Amino acid sequence: MRTLADLAAQQGMELQTLLNRALHKKAGHPAPVSSKGARTQLFDGEQVDAYLTGRPVPPLRSEDDDQEHEDDDLLDRREAAAVLGVAPDSWSVYKRVPLLTEHMVTVGGVEHWPRGIVHRYRDTRPGRTAATGRPTGSGDQVPRDELLPRTAPLLDADPAVTATAVMEQLGVTRSTAQGALTRLRADRIADRVGERAELSPDEAAAALGYPAALVRRATVRAVTVLRARAAVPYLADVAAAAHRAGWTTTLAAPDVQLPGDDRVVAALILDSDQAPAPALVWDERYGWRTATSRRHPTAEGGRYLAGGITPPPSGIIAALSA
Repeated sequence: MRTLADLAAQQGMELQTLLNRALHKKAGHPAPVSSKGARTQLFDGEQVDAYLTGRPVPPLRSEDDDQEHEDDDLLDRREAAAVLGVAPDSWSVYKRVPLLTEHMVTVGGVEHWPRGIVHRYRDTRPGRTAATGRPTGSGDQVPRDELLPRTAPLLDADPAVTATAVMEQLGVTRSTAQGALTRLRADRIADRVGERAELSPDEAAAALGYPAALVRRATVRAVTVLRARAAVPYLADVAAAAHRAGWTTTLAAPDVQLPGDDRVVAALILDSDQAPAPALVWDERYGWRTATSRRHPTAEGGRYLAGGITPPPSGIIAALSA
């Protein structure tokens, strides 16, 4: 392969001279073999040599040639993305896959992958049917407990990764992919604000490389995550008080939930036979209430306890013991 700089050097001139004279655009000059819209134009060396020496320019090998040679053809990111049926910008995620990484070659400063390797990945990748759309009502192909661990590397590889790219890579629905990205980005934004308190969530998101258009929900959730983390010591004190009262068999702190991404709710299961209620639920807007179900503690029902949003643990025990 030859770059424009290679063409200029081969003809004994500066690159700018070649560009000014548009010698690479003259009639009969071999056309670029790089994909349409590629930032770096590449030309076939054999064709260029023939043109510059006045010999007939040989045709490029076509896709009708034998399979062995076709598999060796090198594809740039646009061409490789087209094979998978994804946007070129999504290729920055896919190229991190070991199979593609180990077969990547650089030609003229441009990354390329053999056509056969891209085809092999296309035919064996997880969720390979997702590129043409998932059937309505079909479920996710990734177990719930594996979703975040399998999405995190995609976000590590590309902070601007989209829900569409995650959906295609993992074989999950768009809403599942978007939810996973929102949770991961929110936690990382909260971590960054925790490390540098002078940053706003929007500034932390920008520092992490997250495009503003993709993180509106994540920044809202990040603020909620920070409130939840701040509430954990208080919730742990309440759990310890309930344990001392004999209402729980463990010292586990309440499970924190973030319904709607914008509020904090915690459920403390009271698993002792002596407990005055199946569970206690704390809502940052209203304070504590009893729950009627251990299995679904945050469902409607129960009664609110007086004492404000964060009454002392001893007050909660006293109110339920009366």
